[in-house]
Amino acid sequence: MEATKKLFVGGISWGLSWQDLKDAFKEHGEVVHAKIIMDRETGKSRGFGFVEFETVEDASKAKEAMDGVELDGRSIKVDFAEEKPQA
Repeated sequence: MEATKKLFVGGISWGLSWQDLKDAFKEHGEVVHAKIIMDRETGKSRGFGFVEFETVEDASKAKEAMDGVELDGRSIKVDFAEEKPQA
């Protein structure tokens, strides 16, 4: 998969906030944006989110360092995010 500045983060615990997510990744580079995807119906976390970095290099470092790490009691899966095709 092609390296991008945006990472997909799966396996996030339901109690984690976007700020917690940002804080967990910021030691690996300049985090531009962090978001946890919420369920439209319930307003609860869907267990995944995205972290976007200033550079592809920082995103790559963070992916290597954070994939498989335990965060808030859950082992997270980190990969490069696939960009949605523009309609």
